[in-house]
Amino acid sequence: MPFLDENESRSVKRQKRNADAVPSGRKPLDSRIFAPYRTLGLVSPTEVPFTSFPLGKSTFQITTSIGRSLHTYDLLRGLNLVFVTRPQCPTIITATYAWKDRVFAAWGTGVKGSKSGVWVFQRGKKVDELETPQQSHDCLRQLLIFGSWIVGYGDSYIQVWKSTTFEHHTTLTPTTSLQGSDGHLLSGGICNMPTMLNKVLAGKQDGSVDLWNIRTGKLIYTIPPSRTDSGPVTALQPTPALALLAVAYADGSLCIHDIQLDKEIIRLNSDSPNEAAITSISFRTDGLGAGVDGRKAGVMATASSEATDVTLWDLNNGGRVTGVLRGAHNPSSALSQSRVGGITKVEFMPSQPVLVTSGLDNALKSWIIDETPFSPVPRILHSRAGHASSITCLEFLPVAADDEDATGKWLLSAGKDHSLCCWSLRKEGQSSELSQGKIASKARHLGFLNSDPDNRSTISLEDLKAPEITSIACSLNRDGGMGTSSRGDSVWTGVNRSSDKKASGEAPSSWESIITGHKGDKYARTWFWGKKRAGRWAFETTDGTVVKSVAITPCGTFAIVGSAAGGIDVFNMQSGIRRQRFPQPLTPAQARKVKMKHLSSAKESDELENPVRKYGLGEGRHTKDVTGLAVDGLNRTVVSCSLDGKIKFWDFITGILQHEIDWHPMTAITACRLHRPSDLLSLSCDDLSIRVVDIETKRLVRELWGCTAQISDHTFSNDGRWMIASSVDSILRVWDLPTGHLINAVRVESVCTALAFSSTDEFLATAHVDGVGINLWSNRTLFSHAPTRHLQEDEIVEAVLPTSSGEGGEGLLDALFEPEEQPESQPNGLVERTDQLSEGLMTLSLVPRNQWQTLLNLDLIRQRNKPTEPPKAPEKAPFFLPALDQSKPTSSPRKDEEGVTKAERSRITKLERQGHLSTFTTLLHSDTSANNHSEFIEHLKSLSPSTVDIEIRSLSMGSSSSTNDRSELTLFVNALTARLRQRIDYELVQAWMAVFLRIHGEVVAHDAELVRALERWRGEQIEESERLNGLIGYCSGVLGFFRSARV
Repeated sequence: MPFLDENESRSVKRQKRNADAVPSGRKPLDSRIFAPYRTLGLVSPTEVPFTSFPLGKSTFQITTSIGRSLHTYDLLRGLNLVFVTRPQCPTIITATYAWKDRVFAAWGTGVKGSKSGVWVFQRGKKVDELETPQQSHDCLRQLLIFGSWIVGYGDSYIQVWKSTTFEHHTTLTPTTSLQGSDGHLLSGGICNMPTMLNKVLAGKQDGSVDLWNIRTGKLIYTIPPSRTDSGPVTALQPTPALALLAVAYADGSLCIHDIQLDKEIIRLNSDSPNEAAITSISFRTDGLGAGVDGRKAGVMATASSEATDVTLWDLNNGGRVTGVLRGAHNPSSALSQSRVGGITKVEFMPSQPVLVTSGLDNALKSWIIDETPFSPVPRILHSRAGHASSITCLEFLPVAADDEDATGKWLLSAGKDHSLCCWSLRKEGQSSELSQGKIASKARHLGFLNSDPDNRSTISLEDLKAPEITSIACSLNRDGGMGTSSRGDSVWTGVNRSSDKKASGEAPSSWESIITGHKGDKYARTWFWGKKRAGRWAFETTDGTVVKSVAITPCGTFAIVGSAAGGIDVFNMQSGIRRQRFPQPLTPAQARKVKMKHLSSAKESDELENPVRKYGLGEGRHTKDVTGLAVDGLNRTVVSCSLDGKIKFWDFITGILQHEIDWHPMTAITACRLHRPSDLLSLSCDDLSIRVVDIETKRLVRELWGCTAQISDHTFSNDGRWMIASSVDSILRVWDLPTGHLINAVRVESVCTALAFSSTDEFLATAHVDGVGINLWSNRTLFSHAPTRHLQEDEIVEAVLPTSSGEGGEGLLDALFEPEEQPESQPNGLVERTDQLSEGLMTLSLVPRNQWQTLLNLDLIRQRNKPTEPPKAPEKAPFFLPALDQSKPTSSPRKDEEGVTKAERSRITKLERQGHLSTFTTLLHSDTSANNHSEFIEHLKSLSPSTVDIEIRSLSMGSSSSTNDRSELTLFVNALTARLRQRIDYELVQAWMAVFLRIHGEVVAHDAELVRALERWRGEQIEESERLNGLIGYCSGVLGFFRSARV
């Protein structure tokens, strides 16, 4: 806790204020402990299509929208993130376009009276913005730049700007006889033909396409639909052939139209009325891919926002389907029960056999078409993806046995999309999803990925993955990294049997390190962390009920699984064999013995007033869901909690119940967390409290109250000092466990569903119900003080969630440069400094530790820093240095120094002749006469170690002929003895006395007065040491008594 000196309480340093500073009487606008840092896991979560542009002749940069910011990825580097735009746009981005080295982003809500605009970014930074038309609230859905024009395509208007000055040129207002259900006139987007100057084509709701001259603002021609029942235009794209335009309609058909002759050339999907409407079209421009051998031009790729497939067409000889890329993107069914598909854009890279797609599953993928051997269906090249739906579990990777450099780097997350992902906090390109096997191949083999419209809305790749993960446990002590031997590529094949011939060979030295429980499933599954893929075992519960909780021992050898019927099973992670059950099942003979034992114990309990319950084999099973499991650091005790309100402590070896804490019917326990270094177990209860139990003494030590809604998740800080919890009321709360105070409460925008605290105390990770990203908060207390004053309900502050760009966030080192808060904002956070709280307490000094340690080792430091050889004069001075002016007369000696010999000019003779005394000596004599050594000790504390050493060496023994000239050695010892008697600056007094005896130890025996002074010092030292040893022994005994099992 920081202290204030008496003079500091009167005059506080004036702090710099800005114009936006919050008045002292108003609540702070952010948390005192956690500051927003950044967001992980966002790739392409919106419906805005990506945009791309070539970077030289070697690569392409692809830009996606993540809400209010843009991400730019490099295709050559494997879709690695290179830029994140800052600042954020005021509202959601609705359209993007990459032109030259700049990216244009349109933002707005489309609500009347709201603002909208177009910003220009270059290398992630905002460099300009387009002039906003007056009284324009139309939301732009597409941007197009060509020549000297920038065209924005809205719901009912088309805006035109000049690309050189960014000035608004004109607004085009189309007319139509048919409007959409939302009142919009336009649909399908806009495009320009390469051979037409100042012309754009715009699709409309009635199926027609308008040709506009944007320089004059006039409508030139309207291309009518070939069929009246085609519906609105859904996509427009010019073909590589001159004057040909591809137009897609809402009925699923696609038409290649010659706009010069106003004639339909090719019509596709005309006989499939139930086909999903095409929303994205792209043409291959490298002149290959069509024909039987793939040596002809004319390949077109189409995709729909309502389907999961990408269709490739050969437009030669009337057009035909050459291949279908099944399941290119598969958004989570948790987002919408009525829509499973969702590809936002498909695009061939110019002059490359590379196809790039983005979808509503928060993924960006690149595909390559092989030429030798030729295959019309592309294969995956690179992929960058995040969770497709909200996240349910978070877990920082624990510290490995070898304490590798990855500590605090990796974060595990599980979501409703049935996936398990790992995220790197240092390099986002290393983040990936843990593989669950050949899901796509299995789907094709079972026929799930077909073009049947009846199955499109019900079948998804999610159905072939493991069910939604509800709990995660991890231990890296037996993880072998990428070289882990897994004995084949089998995934979740079940329990290995001891009779298996394949298992009779040499056992592997490393195995799976992660175990997960799944929603509505009776199997707990294992995972390889090093290989980033699914493991071998699927552990089934003994009673056949759903898995509710999982745990793993610190050594990584055993996995513990809790079921919905109250059963607890222990499995070996190496062999996959079930090793133990809690409670241990009984044979018929054992059951009879237990029954007889119960009858005898019942008679004994009647005779005793307070009988101690002893449990035997087969006793103590939970009656409801096992909601939490934990194992102590020595694999001796397993702790389980359940909805039946009971906490049970099991012997890990025998499976016998040792102790039980019963809170029924007061509350039911919903989850538990264990902090192994302190042996503290936290339990969240349905009465909106968090209780902390010491598993060593098996007693309740804290009850934390304050949540006003159901607790969704909670966790310890790495040092075990804080308890962080999230609840359904959208508030993050932090309690200080030593004091039990609520020290921080932050209200966020949405409900937090999961949280985790890093093992390095640097970050808090949170996941929220309405997002697919992981929010990181930096810990301010690493570099600043956090008061432990208890907060009231009206002191809850509002906080903004972190952003992907990190804008408005705060890094780990930013707390170093924050201005200190005013004292009035934290009335109880600082206390006035006192030299000694009580006379009975031994008080240490506030002098830095290295200062008195340096004094003790000063001779060693001087010897170490002594130069190996004396410095040498330079042989010849550099030519550019001027010579000394020898013409100036040297100063002549003073008259009063004439006749003084050379010996008399020494420093000691001058001091004696002038009668000069140092401050050290003056204060030593004056404080001794006044019997108050405080001023002398404070002066001595302010000196550097080398100066203290010189002053102690310069102490004189005094003159024996004068009774008034007392020995400075005796005065110094008396001053230290008085300070020791006051019990202040204990470690400094010991250090000064050690240096004094080392320097003047030889002269002690020659001065009787000095000997008596040292005897008084020794008496005080022995008395104080015995007193301290007695207090320490008493405290240790009391603490051991309360922690013993007998209490």
